[in-house]
Amino acid sequence: MCVGSGVRISTLMSERRVLPLLPLRSAVLFPGTTIPIGVGRAGSLRAVEEALKGDRTVFAVAERPNGAPGSKLYDLGVIAQIGEVQRGLGGLQILLTPVERATLLEQRSDNGFSSAVVRPVSEHKPVSENDPAFLALYKEVRERAIEFGKQRGLSEDVLKQVLGEVRSPGELADLVATHLELPTTDKQGLLETLGVEERLRRVLVELQRKIQELSAQQKIRDSVTEEIGNRQREMYLREQLKAIHKELGDEEQDNEVQALREKLEKIELPEPARLEVKRELARLSRVSPESMEAQVIRNHLEWMAELPWNQRSEEKLDLGFAEKVLEEDHFGLGDVKDRVLEFLSVRTLRAARAQDGEATESSAPRGSILLFVGPPGVGKTSIAKSIARALGRKYVRIALGGVHDEADIRGHRRTYVGAMPGRILNSMRQVGTKNPVILLDEVDKLGQSFHGDPASALLEVLDPAQNNDFTDHYLNVPFDLSEVLFIATANVAHTIPPALLDRMEVVSFAGYTEQEKLEIAKRYIVPRQLAESGLQKQAPKFEDSALRTLIARYTRESGVRQLEQKVGAVTRKLARNLASARPVEPTIDAQQIKKLLGRPKVHPEHASEIDQAGVATGMYYTPAGGDIMFVEAAVRRLSQRSRPETTIEAEGWGDASLILTGQLGDVMKESARAALTYAATHARELGIPQKNLGSIEAHIHVPAGAIPKDGPSAGVTMATALASAITGRLVRRDVAMTGEITLSGRVLPIGGVKEKVLGAHRAGIRHIVLPKQNEADIDDVPAEVQRELEFHLAETLSDVLAVALAPADGTARREAAERAEASGAESAAPSSLWASTNAG
Repeated sequence: MCVGSGVRISTLMSERRVLPLLPLRSAVLFPGTTIPIGVGRAGSLRAVEEALKGDRTVFAVAERPNGAPGSKLYDLGVIAQIGEVQRGLGGLQILLTPVERATLLEQRSDNGFSSAVVRPVSEHKPVSENDPAFLALYKEVRERAIEFGKQRGLSEDVLKQVLGEVRSPGELADLVATHLELPTTDKQGLLETLGVEERLRRVLVELQRKIQELSAQQKIRDSVTEEIGNRQREMYLREQLKAIHKELGDEEQDNEVQALREKLEKIELPEPARLEVKRELARLSRVSPESMEAQVIRNHLEWMAELPWNQRSEEKLDLGFAEKVLEEDHFGLGDVKDRVLEFLSVRTLRAARAQDGEATESSAPRGSILLFVGPPGVGKTSIAKSIARALGRKYVRIALGGVHDEADIRGHRRTYVGAMPGRILNSMRQVGTKNPVILLDEVDKLGQSFHGDPASALLEVLDPAQNNDFTDHYLNVPFDLSEVLFIATANVAHTIPPALLDRMEVVSFAGYTEQEKLEIAKRYIVPRQLAESGLQKQAPKFEDSALRTLIARYTRESGVRQLEQKVGAVTRKLARNLASARPVEPTIDAQQIKKLLGRPKVHPEHASEIDQAGVATGMYYTPAGGDIMFVEAAVRRLSQRSRPETTIEAEGWGDASLILTGQLGDVMKESARAALTYAATHARELGIPQKNLGSIEAHIHVPAGAIPKDGPSAGVTMATALASAITGRLVRRDVAMTGEITLSGRVLPIGGVKEKVLGAHRAGIRHIVLPKQNEADIDDVPAEVQRELEFHLAETLSDVLAVALAPADGTARREAAERAEASGAESAAPSSLWASTNAG
């Protein structure tokens, strides 16, 4: 029979007994210990009265907790002898002495009480009570029991006397289990553990746990008592010290509070801030100066006093000066400079209206929020400093890359230890003016965690309609940020939450052309790096050929950060040669660059040397800038046994299968399928010979194969390569194209036109095919680049093929050879430095 929690009783005594049943609430009895029990339920009272008529023996068993599976009573209890009985108004108080364990076989109800058919069970004794391991366990339980009793307040003599009456290890385990405060289920488990050695081990574990709990409680109690005593003593001593200071006239602390009060009274605070200051000063006067609360209040008031509630920088509303500063510090960036000058013009007109007395609330100046989006190294951060200098404002930068806690923006509440305001108010205190230029750097790299979303906290900061009462959690009073010029920077805009992006005016920074990089290097980078390397007096001259070599063969970027690093590497090597008394050339040319820096590290793509069938030139862009890529297509006939994975059926065609390689993304794969379908359904329009129709397998490959690629704008390029491979017509090597294609052959607009065109121009391309709807984007291309390129606008794929494919007659190869001979282009290996390209 299984008893209680599943312990199997294997040793049963043959004797069965019928005894009055005494259910116990939240109590488990163990043999050998007399326990007082209160009896109040009617059935239990009748059971006790019935036992008193006989041999005063009952079967006492614990009730299962509410919700526990099984019957209401446990299966294992104790046979107990009733001792002294006291009768009262509420029931009986009896002394029960459990004699032995017994298992409940059957429960009967008769004459208003329950009786139980039980069978006594015996415990399982160890094989040898003289086993050293068992004796050590028994001794350990006795010692821990004495330690537990001492913690409960019993004397050692009493404990030894009680334990001295124990005659067996089983009795010791039951005695200790009786005095342990355990849940009913745990105590019942000890009662059902019939093995003496196992029961001793379980009792020892519970003993040790209770000893540790009591020790921890005692430590806490002693610590609290000591702390209360120390506080009372400290309070008494402080009162004495205060009296002594008063007698000596030393009231320095009071003077500090008074000085803080006077400083705050001189500041024209808004009404909510003034009330908060008044309340905190009142609290500070009531608490002990050396208490932790006083320190928190004093820090809060110091922050309130140090913030620039009304201090402003005097703006330089001089358009000429601003334009001069921007031109001195940066080359190019015309759109950004125009936006800054527009902002300054509005401020100038508003200031003029204010002087004439025409200023209204609607014409009050509000801060602007600009978002500079562009690849690394194009001058987003540095131009913010120039804007501050042009406006005569103070400048502060807040790095947001990796910030994942809302408290970094809004601050911590003062209930936390070490709380402080967020980065916004910290920056305001740092600059000491109400109208600075604050740069929020790398806003696209904000993180998010269980601490909150900092991007959501920025919504209030960057909303001109709400930031006039920005509330930091630490200050807990509104602070006006409406006069701050916020400038945010990002490498990409699509990772910024839409609600945050909507609050900012996006100013795009495109990559620099090679000519712009050359001018930047000559005007800014070379002089700066020569000065940092200590070469002002013996400064060599960098020829244009040297700088162009650095730009084209040693760097691959849209900005100029890598270029500055390479120029710095050259100047450092020159400084080393000069310091070592080695000769230094007065002019640095391309050959000197290769000698100093070694072989070129970048191998950019170049236009193909000859026209080829099945190879079309596309354009792509990445955060590092734009470039060209080659799309290769090949077609072969399928045998009767071939079973293509992807098939297309059209008039005049059999099964056309498609193989795609080059780590293409889903969007590029869909573009390739659309191109094949268009070719299959427009064979006659494309001039595909009848002999080329039938079951074919088309293979499109986009090198380099190790670089993932995706985006829709390679659609026209893949369609052109496929049409060339099927028709056998050559693709012009000096034509690069971009655009999304549909099944009907329409060419849809794409993005990144400027970056793609600049990359194609660097590669030697002279004809650009763009979607008709991207015609307006040509204006973004620098004028010097436009003059060297010819743009072709396409609405359908037929327009693209008319430009990209060479004539179908025999003059095609001769014209291709003539163009190759005229260009004298050198072959170049494909670049191995591609980033993960995005053809969209």
